[in-house]
Amino acid sequence: MQTVGQYQIEIYRDETFDKHSNDNVHLYDHVHFKKDNYVFPTMIGVKVFKGNNLIQSAIIGSIGGGTGIHSTSVIYENERLLICCSDSIFCLSIPDLILLWQTRADQATCFEIYKYQDNYIVHGELEISRLDVDGKILWQRSGADIFTTISGEQAFKLTDNLIIAKDFEDRVYKFDYDGNELTDMSQFS
Repeated sequence: MQTVGQYQIEIYRDETFDKHSNDNVHLYDHVHFKKDNYVFPTMIGVKVFKGNNLIQSAIIGSIGGGTGIHSTSVIYENERLLICCSDSIFCLSIPDLILLWQTRADQATCFEIYKYQDNYIVHGELEISRLDVDGKILWQRSGADIFTTISGEQAFKLTDNLIIAKDFEDRVYKFDYDGNELTDMSQFS
């Protein structure tokens, strides 16, 4: 559970949820799905508490690959949270969990999201993206293969000047924060 101001936020996977069933383990005030008839590989429940009282709940789901919940898959801000879910980034208001925007930031799966200045950097399976505060894609870059390593070695890193990503064949990509791929690294020595 994460504390944001006066609220506590719980985020968890809920792959058994069915919008059309009366037998769900969790009930939600909001269901944020773009398509009703698709079985989503990742569905994430969000609950907002004030003290011991449940204030609001929501579930999000999208198409694409599966997404885990970890320290770099969610960003908590004062009045909203951003979360990776399959191929999309969802932005929900706190505490009412209204969907402010949803952006498909990768063709497959969004692994991580990071705050960078007033924007966000998304580490996706196929693309590295930069989003503005309203979820608009400012730029996207891809590589020759997926941005993950077979060895499990760290595949993505933000530095002061660079975004560094490794692909499945251990090729290294370096981008500046304007999305330009850098081949001459002498300026960063």
